[in-house]
Amino acid sequence: MIGNLRKMRTAVNEQGAVSYQLQLNDETVPLAPYIGQSVSLRFSGAIRCIGCSRPTKKSFSQGYCFSCFKKLAACDSCIMSPEKCHYHLGTCREPEWAEQYCMQSHYVYLANSSGLKVGITRGDQLPTRWLDQGATQARAMFIVPNRRLSGLVETIFKDVVADKTNWRTMLKGPSELIDLEAEQERLIGQVWQQLDGLQYEFGIQAITEVEYGQTHQFDYPVLSYPTKVVSLNAEKQPEISGTLLGIKGQYWILDTGVINLRKYTGYEVEFTA
Repeated sequence: MIGNLRKMRTAVNEQGAVSYQLQLNDETVPLAPYIGQSVSLRFSGAIRCIGCSRPTKKSFSQGYCFSCFKKLAACDSCIMSPEKCHYHLGTCREPEWAEQYCMQSHYVYLANSSGLKVGITRGDQLPTRWLDQGATQARAMFIVPNRRLSGLVETIFKDVVADKTNWRTMLKGPSELIDLEAEQERLIGQVWQQLDGLQYEFGIQAITEVEYGQTHQFDYPVLSYPTKVVSLNAEKQPEISGTLLGIKGQYWILDTGVINLRKYTGYEVEFTA
């Protein structure tokens, strides 16, 4: 099967078991049957922009050509730093795109991936966002009306808890379980004055604590985790092959190393097993 890579599709059942599908263009391949089997990804070197579909020699921002990287709102700096959203200033690159993706409800959450962290995501991206990060536990804390406000709330929490996943630690095994409800109460107790300040500025209803919040747990399809994480680079090694020991986040865990498939979004690849 040959096509241009897209982010793997994820699903989770009621028991928390995560499943994956490899996506090449519009075709998908369920990956569960290949866990424990020999697989191969052969990269041709061709890249097609996921924004405009034109060939590009280099990928920017996980799959875009340079032209799209410079003009699309999806590639603006506020995507990585949502508190910098400038839609309200009238300077958004694509106001219509922002209305669809940024000016809608967002969650501020706690997750346990490589340890406790805070994060934000659109309301329609749960639990996908958690699965893409390889979280073994996650819990929504607040719901807010737009992306910028979610970033401002996240920024407050970043002073007292991590906001990034250590991918190497995440790939070495499931994190030790954490009482996320207790951590939520502890952290809010440390930043309540700053939260009050945002509510004073944006309105008391702008930041709403999720009622009856639930801590979700996830179980990834992994036969064994590596004791030493060796990263595989398709730019230097066009054919990535080995026994597929598991999948977590957007990473394949092979007996030869690990590869972040999302990094190669838009790359043409041949999958064999």
